[in-house]
Amino acid sequence: MNDTKKRAFLLIILLGFVSLFSDMVYEGARSVNGPFLKTVGAGAIAVGIVTGLGEFLGYAVRLLSGSYADKTRAYWVFIIVGYALLAAVPLLSLTGTWQIVAILVILERVGKGVRSPAKDALLSRATKNVGTGFGFGIHEAMDQIGAVLGPLIFTVVLALDPNGTVRDYQHGYSLLWIPFALAMASIVAARILFPKPETVGTETITPNAPAEPLSRTFWLYTIFAFFLVSGFAGFSLLAYHFKATGLVPDAQIPLLYAIAMGVDGSIAVFVGRLYDRIGLKVLYAIPLLTIPIAFLGFSSIHGLMILAVILWGVVMGIHETVVKAAIADLTPIGKRGTGYGVFNTVSGLAALVGGTAIGFLYDRSILAVMIFCAAAELMSIPLLILIGRETKRRKPA
Repeated sequence: MNDTKKRAFLLIILLGFVSLFSDMVYEGARSVNGPFLKTVGAGAIAVGIVTGLGEFLGYAVRLLSGSYADKTRAYWVFIIVGYALLAAVPLLSLTGTWQIVAILVILERVGKGVRSPAKDALLSRATKNVGTGFGFGIHEAMDQIGAVLGPLIFTVVLALDPNGTVRDYQHGYSLLWIPFALAMASIVAARILFPKPETVGTETITPNAPAEPLSRTFWLYTIFAFFLVSGFAGFSLLAYHFKATGLVPDAQIPLLYAIAMGVDGSIAVFVGRLYDRIGLKVLYAIPLLTIPIAFLGFSSIHGLMILAVILWGVVMGIHETVVKAAIADLTPIGKRGTGYGVFNTVSGLAALVGGTAIGFLYDRSILAVMIFCAAAELMSIPLLILIGRETKRRKPA
């Protein structure tokens, strides 16, 4: 392995540790935010709006942060500031008012929006040297270790008191100060070892050269993702349903989330490698696997709920690995931060639309929730077919 590949692997691993510890924080919280909001007095539509608005703002911020990261090349500034806002999660341990909880949940998502385009642009530069899908797969597998450990913290805390009181949840949130500190320490280490991101990898940006525009394929892909995300129920909504029905004990909800994250991480490298071999065809799996999630997850049968969580983890693994890797291949390097920003903003809008619609429909008809999710996923398939044709047309003979 040459020095370029070694440095690329080192950066992928360091960013993997950053994600591992940060995922312990925010994925641990996401495993119980829905039940916690219900415990402090929020209703289903409030949970749907908070979840959707948090995702939307978190993604909308990426439009600006991605563009400015490309213009200023100050990738580390955006990464450090974004991860610092992760402190909003352990701060949840200090409140029991659902409106304040909602603000902190949304603030954490905004922080992710600040850091993600810069981090993904930096990561994409490194993965180009080892295989885009493979590199993103390694990163996803590492951060899913944290995504498993975080929810397990709440599993243990809530198991000690099966009543799931506000104080129990607050105790779990307070423990997340530890991985938060480790995440910030990992960022400092990566910043010291790689002070200039442009030195990583073999891709180069010509100074003062006009930036290439984002392609038609990229825009079709972004619209395709809008429908994918709209019909993909967030775990907070599923968890709200689990608690509302009383069929899933409080302590079991974060455990199920940990299982989903374990499934996500276990398939990450595989689907990454598969993407490197067959390309965008692997994305057909997302709508086909997402449609059953709503029918199973919003049912009143415990076994089907568990199956839905496993499928949810599989779909998340494809989303987090292949969907991100494809953006690196569909955007020129000089516009990659912008590309991630635009793509994630549209995805955030989809999360807002989907989360609000599911929350609104939930109080009226579970069947309507299922139909909405299925319809959104089915609408994505013709777009994926069109993207495949567009990709073939653009390939050189």
